[in-house]
Amino acid sequence: MAAVTGHLGDEAPFPFRHAVEGLRAARVRPEVRIEDTAAPRRLAAYAYALEATVLADGEELADGRLVLLHEPDGQEAWHGDFRLVTLVRAELEPEMAADPLLPEVSWSWLTGALTSRGAGFAEPSGTVSRASSHYFGAIGDRADDTQIEMRASWTPLDRPAGGGPDVAAHLAAWCDLLCQCAGLPPSEGPEQPLRGGAGVLPLPKRRT
Repeated sequence: MAAVTGHLGDEAPFPFRHAVEGLRAARVRPEVRIEDTAAPRRLAAYAYALEATVLADGEELADGRLVLLHEPDGQEAWHGDFRLVTLVRAELEPEMAADPLLPEVSWSWLTGALTSRGAGFAEPSGTVSRASSHYFGAIGDRADDTQIEMRASWTPLDRPAGGGPDVAAHLAAWCDLLCQCAGLPPSEGPEQPLRGGAGVLPLPKRRT
């Protein structure tokens, strides 16, 4: 069952139900595993949430959460009645973690992915953080590691032909972002159903 606040039935507004159906019908890269998860209850009247993991060769390279929010009467700060909110995390190679331009480049992955997928958006905002861990004592033999964490939100714009925002395109762009953070190259194979950055180089693959 979908993770929503409110009811995902006849009582839920049609635009919200239509958007959730669009997310469920989306096709994503085969490396991305997506599941429903509990949606936040205080951010909007209606919400639907997904969580994703990027897997390659049995290794988890990145994970994230995407929440679709809907306020039937709109929110002034959103400049619309829908909002997408995300959290993305991935482990970095040391040389990439030390790059002073990493936050700016990482943010460009998000906006570039949305643009390349034709997912119209407005009012983007967010943060990019990196945190390093160094191990000592009994666990001193562990290699140092650094994680990148992106928190972002944006307003999906209605399609020119009408019918509300193309949320499937936004989900595909979000999966592209996850894969770029994971260091995967651009996809060359067919995308898979949900149920199962142009011009931007990806991070190097993780060490094995």
